[in-house]
Amino acid sequence: MSQPFHFIGGITGGVGRALAERLAASGATVAGYARTAEDLSDIGVEKVFEADARDSGAVGRVFKEAENAFGTPTGYAHCIGSVFLKPVHTMKDEEWTEVIATNLTTAFYALRAAVTAMRREKAGSIVLVSSVAARFGLPSHEAIAAAKGGVEGLVRAASASYANFGVRVNGVAPGLVETGATKHLLGSEQARKMSASMHPLGRIGAPDEVASLMAWLLSEDAAWVSGQVWSIDGGMGGIMPKPRAG
Repeated sequence: MSQPFHFIGGITGGVGRALAERLAASGATVAGYARTAEDLSDIGVEKVFEADARDSGAVGRVFKEAENAFGTPTGYAHCIGSVFLKPVHTMKDEEWTEVIATNLTTAFYALRAAVTAMRREKAGSIVLVSSVAARFGLPSHEAIAAAKGGVEGLVRAASASYANFGVRVNGVAPGLVETGATKHLLGSEQARKMSASMHPLGRIGAPDEVASLMAWLLSEDAAWVSGQVWSIDGGMGGIMPKPRAG
């Protein structure tokens, strides 16, 4: 079997970088793209291409450049998104547009580029990132819930469209994970404790925990898995814990 090549959107972010490091350590060829290119050779990344993920032309270009350099991706992971909390009655048009563009439109552009390449090879695995907010009502999450709900729709429809081409499409739906994008939510000890307490397991997630699940979905170990969105949220979206003493 040839060495797998995995391409990652948002490779310089918290989860993207953790996934890149994990995949490279497994022996895969790893490259990706981000708004600003960085040298990640220290964790085994071959190249980081520069592209605005909200620009369809730029996304198509970096996919072609990556394919020319490393071959058709065996797997693609979309680790691009934002965290935006605001109740809908206070939201401006441009804020709504930005949340949808960053979280849903970028996923669509990347999904289109990935399946275009993979369907020619009749093989491949794609993983998109949703959120617990898409499946569990949280206050002030209207925009992000709508965007990530759209991502889950992409996962299910695309998995049906491309199953006959051997292309698998899955997603992960994390709870609050400690990354640069969530730093503003965890700025005080009180905010950190409150956020942790919303998760039944009592803590905030780590980027590598999400990366671990994504790496499995990209791998041949998950070869019979498609059209699924996997919760990884400390139990937040599915269970109610017993009250904690004290």
